[in-house]
Amino acid sequence: MSWTERTIEPLALARPGVDRDAEHRTDEAWLAAAWSHPTTRVLVVSGGQVLVIDGAPGDTPGDTPGGDPAGGGAGGAGPSLVLLPSFEAPEGERYFLGTDTDGVRHFALAAESLPGRMDGEARPAGLREVGGLLSRRDAGLMVHAVALENWHRMHGFCARCGRPTVIAAAGHVRRCPACGAEHYPRTDPAVIMLVVDEDDRALLARQVHWPEGRFSTLAGFVEPGESLEQAVVREVAEEVGVPVGEVSYVASQPWPFPSSLMLGFTAQAVSTGIRVDGDEIHEARWFSRDELTECFEAGTVLPPSSISIAARLIENWYGKPLPAPRR
Repeated sequence: MSWTERTIEPLALARPGVDRDAEHRTDEAWLAAAWSHPTTRVLVVSGGQVLVIDGAPGDTPGDTPGGDPAGGGAGGAGPSLVLLPSFEAPEGERYFLGTDTDGVRHFALAAESLPGRMDGEARPAGLREVGGLLSRRDAGLMVHAVALENWHRMHGFCARCGRPTVIAAAGHVRRCPACGAEHYPRTDPAVIMLVVDEDDRALLARQVHWPEGRFSTLAGFVEPGESLEQAVVREVAEEVGVPVGEVSYVASQPWPFPSSLMLGFTAQAVSTGIRVDGDEIHEARWFSRDELTECFEAGTVLPPSSISIAARLIENWYGKPLPAPRR
């Protein structure tokens, strides 16, 4: 089997965790009953951060939450979310996230600040830090909650008439009382691609604002009226001047920093001459697997974050896990 035929491992932020139960979002009686149910749990989110409790030393992350399966806790593998009963939740906007495999319903609550914890074990954390370490359920809840909180925080006014909007559909719509317009959470599609040449070398690049040695795949946003494949071809040509032919889809991952959906591809280079744009890309190089291994060992090339789809695209070609980024 060639590397292009391998199945990519599940991406950290794209693991299915809960049933979103979208059919209940407009049923106010059902939502009220769900909120008041004693088993319901609430994830408080503020400025993209939530509270987590770290697992015991030596624990490794898994696909089942540790401790209390409904409320999270310190008994499981890796960090787990702090999930509160609804009667302990602070004031704030509520977003219905869905129902887990145990039948527990989950809400997010956007608050001005994260609540304090009497036990002192909880700490604030962002998605980049813990998203790849959480269980399947917790990762799904956090990525959903963070994406919604950011969208609501940035879209409080109607794009049609400029008047204030109100939350609707359990956090998945903002409605304008003045003109009746409905606004839905924004997701910006972005392509991210591993370009390879006829010698099976990979093209990696360093953005202008990245530290020395940090290399990753190319990426860019899809423009209006453009297909995903066209975006891949255009972005590679614009950033490094390399024409590409065949483009193949690999996988996707939500990336709520603040509101993207990363769509991963491989692309076959037609020629290998590099001409960086100098605006976004500072340096780009072709690497064989042996050359990349030597650079990793020497510390002259630093890999992308393990939570990113870029790391998985490179690993799929490289044939083994990338080294952990040096601190």
